Amino acid sequence: MAVTRLKRKDRKNKARQNNKQRIIKQLLSTPVIKNVDIEELKARFTTAPAANAEVAAAE
Repeated sequence: MAVTRLKRKDRKNKARQNNKQRIIKQLLSTPVIKNVDIEELKARFTTAPAANAEVAAAE
């Protein structure tokens, strides 16, 4: 009653598991953008470049 280890299959299963965990960690680590003022962004793009430079200098 000897036990045969399937080493290659074991390595493959562990690699799959580690890859899935790594993908989940990467997805969770990306920040979620919330409370974005769309009107303000549109206003930034419609104004002249000189006005944007003044706003950036004030910040």
